[in-house]
Amino acid sequence: MSDPAWISTARKYVGLREIKGPHHDPHILQFWKDIGTSIADDETAWCGAFVGGVLAETGIKPVAGGASSQAWLHLPVVLEKPAYGCIVVFWRNSPSSGLGHVGFVVGKDQHGNLMVLAGNQGDMVSIKPFAASGPNCRIKGFRWPGIYPLPERFELPLLNSDGTLSSKEA
Repeated sequence: MSDPAWISTARKYVGLREIKGPHHDPHILQFWKDIGTSIADDETAWCGAFVGGVLAETGIKPVAGGASSQAWLHLPVVLEKPAYGCIVVFWRNSPSSGLGHVGFVVGKDQHGNLMVLAGNQGDMVSIKPFAASGPNCRIKGFRWPGIYPLPERFELPLLNSDGTLSSKEA
């Protein structure tokens, strides 16, 4: 199974980090521009900007209001379960808080967690595990940035992790 174009693009940014202090990473600044905001720093939560910037770079129009993780729930192709390359939206603090996180599903780990490629995970682009079910599950929904995915996309590749769930996405 080949990567969707946006996953190939997202993977090239793994390791990209915020720059502490008065300077800002130019790639993160470009993500903000690509989604049509005037934000000009890399300290503002930028997971939505990463998703939108990656999609824009691959020729897919970002969702309106894409700076907010929750805006990605407005994509029209709703998935009932995760597919390789789909967008996953999480809540933070509570399901109704309006706060959250967004990234791309790139697999599952040996513990049953989703492996998510996203920006602003520990202030960088990384692949981290997130609970797919149970009391630690914060998933609000899955969306596909195009037409409905082919059936083989629902077979998630197995990626190794230590099982420690992501906890710093703000």
